[in-house]
Amino acid sequence: MHGTLKARSSALNDRHRALGSDLSSSWNDMPVPQNYNTCPYAEAEAVRNRAGLFDVSALKMVNVTGPDALVFLNHVLTSDVSKATVGDSHISNIVNADGALVDDVMVYVDGPDKFRVSHGGGGFEEAAAAAKGSFNVTLQRDEDVHIISLQGPLALDVLAPHTPMKLSDLKYFHHTATTLFGKPVQIARGGYSAERGYEVYCSSADAPYVWDSILAAGKPVGVVPASWSCLDIIRVEGGLLFFPYDMTHGDTTPWEVRADWTIDLSKPDFIGKQALVAKKGKERSFITGLDVEHHEAVQPLAKITANGREVGVVTSTTFSQHLMKSLAMAQIEPAYTKLGTELMIEDGGRQYRAVVVQMPFYDPMRLRTHPVPERT
Repeated sequence: MHGTLKARSSALNDRHRALGSDLSSSWNDMPVPQNYNTCPYAEAEAVRNRAGLFDVSALKMVNVTGPDALVFLNHVLTSDVSKATVGDSHISNIVNADGALVDDVMVYVDGPDKFRVSHGGGGFEEAAAAAKGSFNVTLQRDEDVHIISLQGPLALDVLAPHTPMKLSDLKYFHHTATTLFGKPVQIARGGYSAERGYEVYCSSADAPYVWDSILAAGKPVGVVPASWSCLDIIRVEGGLLFFPYDMTHGDTTPWEVRADWTIDLSKPDFIGKQALVAKKGKERSFITGLDVEHHEAVQPLAKITANGREVGVVTSTTFSQHLMKSLAMAQIEPAYTKLGTELMIEDGGRQYRAVVVQMPFYDPMRLRTHPVPERT
């Protein structure tokens, strides 16, 4: 995960170096701990069975405020933000006039005219600034916020005793302002792990204390710091997409990454709406899950063939020690995405058999993040 290094830096870098990271990798203009001294698979095992602590401060947070904030977001995003209430958070997309994905985002509703938009390596900020026009709205990057993410089945037990809120009542994709270990924070339930987890938003000044306190509270039950290599393993197992690596056309539409649920065509016009209407049903490919007959991960961008003809390309991969399978997400022509379809992957001069399978690979019913008792 690499990007052009600029003046963004995590307040936790000394912690990452002490854990063995050389911080030579960067993403979203910030150095990230790609690896620690510990094995990423051991970290992944901790996340699946206990909990792992990630520094995801490389995400960018933009405060969107003002009388026209809601109308503006509905103009630039594919979802209907007006359907969300204070305390909600939800995934959305921003596309250009041709319906091509510009970025995927998380929208946090803090008030009727107060929102936070978290985004990764895409062009949300540039596109939003270009669309601002006469809207009475302010777009301001928060350069202070740090995001500390505790992911795993014990995350609730570790954090709950240290906040005055009843953390067990916080629903998936909801957030609230509170304190944690006495520090002012926002806690959001969500993450990038396919496990129950919580993302803690705090100031840069408080980040080291919050990080150390979570690790100290979790140490008796086996909570460990987890690297970005671990994050990549667990997000592929969970079938969670990474912009732009899973969007290989350059002008990939949300339909092609099966993000229909982020698009509300019933709301008034928004940027790219007419293009999305026109392109629905004309998908060149669909994001698809593959089990690969190989003892290692294949390389992203490897060709996928059927009867000798190229029908797709691999996007994200991992070898899952948890599932004991080589997994691949891929963009594949619609005719070859039926479950059970047999394909070939050409990687490094060798060919490997692959079979189209249900995605997500891990916990296909999302029971870890959406427990049955919480479903309505």
